[in-house]
Amino acid sequence: MNKILVIEDEKELAKFIQLELEYEGYQVTVENDGRDGLNKALGEDFDLILLDLMLPSLSGTEICRRVRMNKDTPIIMITARDTVFDRISGLDSGADDYISKPFVIEELLAHMRAIFRRINKIEKNNYLVYKDLSLDPAARIVKKGDEIIDLTKKEFDMLFLFMKNVNRVLTREMLLEAVWGYDTSVETNVVDVYISYLRTKLDDKENNLYINTVRGAGYVLRK
Repeated sequence: MNKILVIEDEKELAKFIQLELEYEGYQVTVENDGRDGLNKALGEDFDLILLDLMLPSLSGTEICRRVRMNKDTPIIMITARDTVFDRISGLDSGADDYISKPFVIEELLAHMRAIFRRINKIEKNNYLVYKDLSLDPAARIVKKGDEIIDLTKKEFDMLFLFMKNVNRVLTREMLLEAVWGYDTSVETNVVDVYISYLRTKLDDKENNLYINTVRGAGYVLRK
């Protein structure tokens, strides 16, 4: 059963979508606030997110951008604003598709089926590779050569973020938000602690460093 997250502040519309999708056999979670929706999207695994563009607390484009930093969950942007700029803005922030209000449920279902067809064509073992490291997101396994590296959930999530963003400097704030969540009360220095944990498990005696420090900025995996 596919899990769907609906982030929509129009409660009647959200309820309508929920009932229709549940009738079609989907498992549906609804959030009416942007910040709550982001926390739910980052804290749980969903097969698809239906995301309104204009939301209280946090906009749909900002939610989309933040989710994309950490996850590949397909996102369909839903909005009453249908200008070319709005469509481009939504897609550039990481949305996979776009549907305008008002719409009939059959149209939304068709968009969803198209996305799921594309996903099914993607090879399941879609590893991320960096030097001699390989990371399998589905199985949550990291290998260094042929050796499995035992990582905690936070360590895995942090390494996954680095391997998705090779050559991109990630700030402590970006890492904290992506791995611990938008509303976390954890201090940014915990990022340094987990970087140290990862280095202990990944770096070798030949001083082969994986995660590099960029002074005053953050951390990066360099090609």
